[in-house]
Amino acid sequence: MSGHEVLLSIAGGVALLLWATRMVRTGIMRAYGPELRRLIGQTTRTRLSAFSVGLGVAGLLQSSTATALLANTFAARGLLTVMAGLAIMLGADVGSTLVVQVLSFDIAWASPALILVGVICFMASSASKVQHIGRILIGVGLLLLSLTLIVGASAPLRGSEVLQSVVRPLAEDPILALLLAAVLTWIAHSSVAVVLLVMSLATSGVVPLELAFALVLGANIGSGIIPMMLTLSAGPISRRIPLGNLLFRVVGAVIALPLIGLAAPLVGALEGEPARQVANFHTAFNLILAAVFLPLTGLAAGIAARLIPDREDEEAGEITARYLDYSAVATPAVAMACATREVMRMADLVEIMLRGVIDAFESNDAQQVERLTQMDDDVDALHEAIKLYLTEASRQTLDKQESTRCVELITFTTNLEHIGDIIEKNLLELAAKKIRKQLTFSEEGWAELKAMHGRVVQQMQLAMSVFVSRDVEIARRLLSEKEQFRDLEREGSERHLERLRDGQVQSIETSALHLDMLRDLKRIHSHLTSVAYPILETEGALRPSRLIAHSEAEASETEADAHGPENEIMGRRPAGRSRGS
Repeated sequence: MSGHEVLLSIAGGVALLLWATRMVRTGIMRAYGPELRRLIGQTTRTRLSAFSVGLGVAGLLQSSTATALLANTFAARGLLTVMAGLAIMLGADVGSTLVVQVLSFDIAWASPALILVGVICFMASSASKVQHIGRILIGVGLLLLSLTLIVGASAPLRGSEVLQSVVRPLAEDPILALLLAAVLTWIAHSSVAVVLLVMSLATSGVVPLELAFALVLGANIGSGIIPMMLTLSAGPISRRIPLGNLLFRVVGAVIALPLIGLAAPLVGALEGEPARQVANFHTAFNLILAAVFLPLTGLAAGIAARLIPDREDEEAGEITARYLDYSAVATPAVAMACATREVMRMADLVEIMLRGVIDAFESNDAQQVERLTQMDDDVDALHEAIKLYLTEASRQTLDKQESTRCVELITFTTNLEHIGDIIEKNLLELAAKKIRKQLTFSEEGWAELKAMHGRVVQQMQLAMSVFVSRDVEIARRLLSEKEQFRDLEREGSERHLERLRDGQVQSIETSALHLDMLRDLKRIHSHLTSVAYPILETEGALRPSRLIAHSEAEASETEADAHGPENEIMGRRPAGRSRGS
């Protein structure tokens, strides 16, 4: 086999290794992502529990980087301290070594079996979870196959003088080897893949063991660089965990590098196989790091805070809760006031999204769509923070009024979060589709949509006023608007269908967009209207039951024609209509 064929075979094996590692990680995230996120968010009360969670999650994901990004998400929302995040990362670094440990054994025979079973699961089942499990099995099988390919392809290089001329300088300069491995890990975005590659080259005799150990140290530093680079544009809190983890790894590698000569005989005494020695050195390094630095995570969090100081939310590009004072939780009345201020701040964000979405449709501005889409992450973060704060406040002894207000706050916050989701997942996707396909609404249709949108914006301002003031008359206005809006939505649909029958080209091209916008605006309107119900129910302005007897139907229908939307209040409703319609 010629030199270029050998190099091509090795490159192909490395590419398959990277792809297989990514495939396994993707399959696990799709199959068990919510469970892993829940695990990280709920079981990190102590350093040891956080370490254990990080170890387990990284062992499943085969990636400490993916675990770091999950931890950063919770830290950015105030659900995870930097100290707990650093403990998770120490566990994740150990967890990622477990994959290398398993694959360092000679289990290449399992590759075809795993691929076969994985393909059967993926092809034979329509259940998404089974398909994801099939994807995981295929990925593990390909990973084993890639290691076999690398070992086989690199065998002819053992006696190559050219390769020795490359390897010798690295063996004589371990710092250069460490830096090279760190850069390779950053490029590959996987320390597991690089360590497995080093393990394969050591097994082939291409790389001497002491050089392999130096490369492993470099891979560990590279694994700390990856999340740092991925969070450069995030806020201060999100960047402290990757920074602290990188400091752990750099300090550990700098101390361990001169000691490789002493460590090599000790590692070799455990097992003689080169692959096992590389895997054992990798695991031992991370276990020692965890033992040394786990008690120091608080100190490291303080150093990270000094290196990356707090900034204002707007400067950091990250919205966090501003008014949720946990010292006030013991005084429920004050806690409810704090939560109300934060809910109104969240409502302001949702209103900005609501007003901006119509501009995105009108201006065909893709950047506006992207900005508004990102705002929904801020809305979700505030919703989560408010919900946790009110849950904590509800553990106190609340009187009836405080308990009612707590429920109203949670309900209104949830409705705002739903509105944000409708805007992000529905209306903004429709705007992006309109931009992408270069569609244009008819003049009549667009005027109707703008009018409907304007009514929804007015309803939002009214809903915010009702929420703060609890004014019964404004609540009546808010609820009476629901009937009028329902009629407008029905009339808008009918006029659109008339334009379709008339053959207006623009109406035909945008029919799906038009009808979907009407539906989504109606859903938003319904969420806003719901703030009036608890207030009117408290005042006795609503009947307990919305249904009327069949014998009353004709009379109620006549009364509905006479009073119109006022029937929505004080129990006078048209037959066949319900609150949720």
